[in-house]
Amino acid sequence: GSPITAEERRLRDKKHLNDITAARLPPLHHCPAKLLSIEESIAIQMQQKEAYEEMQAKLAAQKLAERLNVKMLRFEPEGEASMQYREVRDED
Repeated sequence: GSPITAEERRLRDKKHLNDITAARLPPLHHCPAKLLSIEESIAIQMQQKEAYEEMQAKLAAQKLAERLNVKMLRFEPEGEASMQYREVRDED
């Protein structure tokens, strides 16, 4: 037979694959992988670790508050409540 080009072979294989299965690869939504230096990789890992630990601490505090049935109330030291206890006196 006559030799076929790589493009023709790719199209033939793709058509054959389409005949075999209806499964398709999902579209690529993200950029392809890129190489990072060790320093960049470590910095990213440390940022991710800090964010993860902060999220875990918030979740633990929320679970503990729910378990102890603690209600967080609004505190306004300069609000209306503080004015109720003050008396205005004239020094004369």
